[in-house]
Amino acid sequence: MPETSDYQDIRDAVAKLCAQYPGEYWRKLDRERAYPTEFVKALTDSGFLSILIPETFGGSGLGISAAAAVLEEIHKSGCNGAACHAQMYTMGTLLRHGSDAQKSAFLPKIASGELRLQAFGVTEPTSGTNTLGLRTMAVRQDDGGYLVNGQKVWTSRAEYSDLMVLLARTTPKEQVKKRTEGLSVFLVDMREALGNGLEIRPIRTMINHATTEVFFDNLRIPQDSLIGEEDKGFRYILDGMNAERVLIAAECIGDARWFIRKATDYANERRVFERPIGQNQGIQFPIAEAYAASEAAALMMQKAAALFDAGEPCGAEANMAKYLGAEASWKAADMCMQTFGGFAFAEEYDIERKFRETRLYKIAPISNNFVLSFIAEHVLGLPRSY
Repeated sequence: MPETSDYQDIRDAVAKLCAQYPGEYWRKLDRERAYPTEFVKALTDSGFLSILIPETFGGSGLGISAAAAVLEEIHKSGCNGAACHAQMYTMGTLLRHGSDAQKSAFLPKIASGELRLQAFGVTEPTSGTNTLGLRTMAVRQDDGGYLVNGQKVWTSRAEYSDLMVLLARTTPKEQVKKRTEGLSVFLVDMREALGNGLEIRPIRTMINHATTEVFFDNLRIPQDSLIGEEDKGFRYILDGMNAERVLIAAECIGDARWFIRKATDYANERRVFERPIGQNQGIQFPIAEAYAASEAAALMMQKAAALFDAGEPCGAEANMAKYLGAEASWKAADMCMQTFGGFAFAEEYDIERKFRETRLYKIAPISNNFVLSFIAEHVLGLPRSY
């Protein structure tokens, strides 16, 4: 099956690593709602989670295209990168907008695995995808630090992360001239914050993403927690969102290729009425359609990644890559379930687990309906919908 980019050496190494964590490993974690500590450590020790960190700070200094290759291969192998993908897509905020002191203090420890940066505090119960409507406040204090109050939700991996990239309002909405102003980004040391104004409550869900809601109650954070300029954080987060879209698309494509391979192998092996079920066009055509959709999505993902790495605007391409990837992975998942029939519901085949996991991407990190709205308004110039 053709790959979406180069980095074949990276792909081969990731596939070899993933082979050590077969379906039994993930099924046990899924039943227990446990964090894949061993898997994340193996990825860290192999340098894959620091692939975007410059070599001067202990990383590989590669681009989003390489990171996408890592995540695609993880999912193509039947594993799941959700436990650590945030470390990649939040990395851009620190790399592009962090101070030299912040980079020197945190990046080498993230690269070595001493620290985990896997929590992204943006979404709130009352705002959802409306990032500009968030209410969590960070009020500057006399000593230059900030007092944070508010709540975040769907903050996955907060229990297993040492650092959080937090988006909070530093100027009330009614006092800013532009809707995109008044928000700031902070790098919060959760080791010091937990129990001192920060509370984490797990949310049990249909997929094992260790997601939580996070409460800030007079949490004091130092002045050097601020990334970049105060009130300019929204555009910093946008950088991370484009990276997030590309990397999520890569995971979707990996999932799609896993489903397609599983279905193809089964269709060739499973015999009914003394012939392989893959001989029937009712089985063949859905597999072929899923394959075509996944290849088209991969091309868009590759284009978006190339633009991002070149420092070119890529908002439209990144959003379309995420949309096409999510649609392709869901089409492949549904096809695979149909191909296996009743056996697809059996835990041992891993299809029902991956089916649940890949369904998320049509909703998060952004709903595909919002992507279509973005394309309609900002690419095609259609009137803003209400």
